[in-house]
Amino acid sequence: MVVTYNRLGQLRRTVRRLLSEGVDHLVVVDNASRDGTADWLGGVDDARLHVHTSRRNQGGAGGFEQGLRMARALFDADWYLVMDDDARPHPGALARFRGMVTGAAADAPPAWDAFAGGVYYPDGTICETNRPARNPFWCWRSFARTLMGGGRAGFHVANSHYDTLHPMPVDTASFVGLFLSRAALDRADYPRGELFIYGDDVLYTLELSRAGGRIGFAPWIAFEHDCTTFRRGQGQVHRPLWKVYYNYRNGLFAYRAAAGAVLFWPVVLISIPKWALKLRKYDRDERPVFLRLLALAVRDGIAGQRHRPHRQIRAMARPRRSRAAP
Repeated sequence: MVVTYNRLGQLRRTVRRLLSEGVDHLVVVDNASRDGTADWLGGVDDARLHVHTSRRNQGGAGGFEQGLRMARALFDADWYLVMDDDARPHPGALARFRGMVTGAAADAPPAWDAFAGGVYYPDGTICETNRPARNPFWCWRSFARTLMGGGRAGFHVANSHYDTLHPMPVDTASFVGLFLSRAALDRADYPRGELFIYGDDVLYTLELSRAGGRIGFAPWIAFEHDCTTFRRGQGQVHRPLWKVYYNYRNGLFAYRAAAGAVLFWPVVLISIPKWALKLRKYDRDERPVFLRLLALAVRDGIAGQRHRPHRQIRAMARPRRSRAAP
């Protein structure tokens, strides 16, 4: 299942790759694209392709919820695979997945409810935004590594784990190369579409893990992610700027789900100053916008506000014009 919005060039490559990999069915959610996506999808002559065209852009989160609901209603399959329109499996990846879940080892304990593939940039390096992780608040070893200065490396899978030959337990994974079983949907229901973008995958997989679902990291099932949200080598610099709001608001939702009601507050006090320091990575004329969006994100994240209209966020992200001198 693929969610797309105004990235026809990427979508073409992804759809062609998936169909060539022998998927049984392919659901594409078109989030009201305006770049010819609907016409191109309408011209694909393959009965396996099923398209849902939204009347408005509902974001990646809304698209994943809509797509999984549609796929389950149409097929009630054993497994569902989700990804962005700029991500696609490496050749042979789906055959390796089928061999894994249908082989003798698939019936041996522990049973897995989901699998996260290994995600790489087109140049073959590991895609940082798609590293699976353990919840450090559930895993004391990860908590200790993080507390001792490990940062993300304290609870995300290490580079060495990408060489593993057996599924490795994780608590969270991204919606790029994530295989969800029918049992996973029974346990965790559907992603929260109201989040729009960012964090929906972390929250969903945390909820799946909390409900007793087992997620295995299987890096030999490889995916390419040709993502451009962040400037490589410059950390998390969001383009366009309105994405700042969703990243930090939804990050607070994820922190609350991971840490729980009590430990959430120390995490907030540590995180907000670190986020504010990212101001330095933005151009001078962008900094007031960044601060406005960050302040609203923190307020809404703490209050649990999930339904702020997207048009309001986009309006806030536009630089304010200074008044002309008299």
